[in-house]
Amino acid sequence: MSSSDLDPRLLEDSSPMQQHLGFEMTAWQPDFARVEIPLSDVLMNRQGLPHGGVHATLLDSAMGFAGCYTGDPEKRQMALTLSLTVNYLAQATGTRLVAEGWRTGGGRKTYFAEGNVTDDTGNVIATATGVFRYRGMA
Repeated sequence: MSSSDLDPRLLEDSSPMQQHLGFEMTAWQPDFARVEIPLSDVLMNRQGLPHGGVHATLLDSAMGFAGCYTGDPEKRQMALTLSLTVNYLAQATGTRLVAEGWRTGGGRKTYFAEGNVTDDTGNVIATATGVFRYRGMA
């Protein structure tokens, strides 16, 4: 996927947490979203590795957005995370983390998603599954 996978009309203002951490959405289409973050010192744990909470945040965000695509900037679908399971597989060796999420099923009130985090060298760092509950439109 490329940056053409993100309709600029659909970009929402960054949340305060998103601004603080420094991640951005780089792709969003039906049942798919991608967010990316450059690695910086403030994201590292005491071992000098990206903190696991950063991976979980990116996965939660990508999978959450994956289920909320409407294609209409006037109709923003919202969702809440009901469960999130993250599996940590490897250490990042690159300079950027990329999280991708896919809506894999669901119904009118809830949906299921899967996701993964890779670094910019292609290493798979973490995978996740989640269950999300739709909220009203904003």
